[in-house]
Amino acid sequence: MTSTRQEVVRDYAYLLIGSLFVASAFSLFLAPNQLASGGVSGLSIVLNDLFGISPGLFQLVANVVLLAIGWMILGMGFGVKSLVGSIFLPVVILVYERFDVPAATTNPMLAAIFGGAGVGIGLGLIFRGRASTGGMDLIAQILHRFTKLPLHLCIALLDGTIVISAATIFSLEIGLYALVALFITIKMIDVVQLGITNDKLAYIISDQREALVKEIFETLDRGATEIEAAGAFTRTRKPMLMVVVRQGEITTLKEIVKHIDPSAFLVVSEAHEVLGLGFTDDKRYRNVP
Repeated sequence: MTSTRQEVVRDYAYLLIGSLFVASAFSLFLAPNQLASGGVSGLSIVLNDLFGISPGLFQLVANVVLLAIGWMILGMGFGVKSLVGSIFLPVVILVYERFDVPAATTNPMLAAIFGGAGVGIGLGLIFRGRASTGGMDLIAQILHRFTKLPLHLCIALLDGTIVISAATIFSLEIGLYALVALFITIKMIDVVQLGITNDKLAYIISDQREALVKEIFETLDRGATEIEAAGAFTRTRKPMLMVVVRQGEITTLKEIVKHIDPSAFLVVSEAHEVLGLGFTDDKRYRNVP
């Protein structure tokens, strides 16, 4: 798929702003409190304590070396954006080191919360820009290729090894705070990528579909989509309605279903992101299901 100039600019903006978030969270919260929560950045904290190696310099060298290895083993699929991210992020960390910027807090819990959130926001923006910052992700992909282990397990093993190393070198308490930071990072990545939404997705199986669709449209001004479905046991084929509503509308929807067909089968789940007329102002989305 060919990207437009606007999309390219947007992706690089996400990459650069995201890298600033990650570098700032690392320099102001994680590194000063020895919270090695995985990745090349976490390893740089451990090596800094053991050998006095500059975290920014180590990350810069490690990222470039890992990118070169990744290109040789995995091919050129990582692209220019990954190269930019792999260099820009540690350079920002080096700037923090050069000016000896003090820690934002010496409280490890606050550092875990805000550092983890900052890294998560930054990585989420970078991923939205369809880029990466190299590092442990490349090692995980190489490990995945040669061991056939699932990619998420490879990432977990690498991050877990670094967190355990931090707990051994620093203290068990520091290791636990690092786990808190890692957990918050993962959650914030999801928030940035999927958004914060309270929209609900409802699946309805009923013999009164036409009446339900009519009432849903008139009362909630919402459309519905029919999906062909079949019972796994009875093999009976029956269309299923899919309806997306706001959180404040779900109670009304359930009342409509209960009133029109008390025997209907209703499932409600979270809709993490909804793009379409009635849910976004983006002019590209003008189709009502």
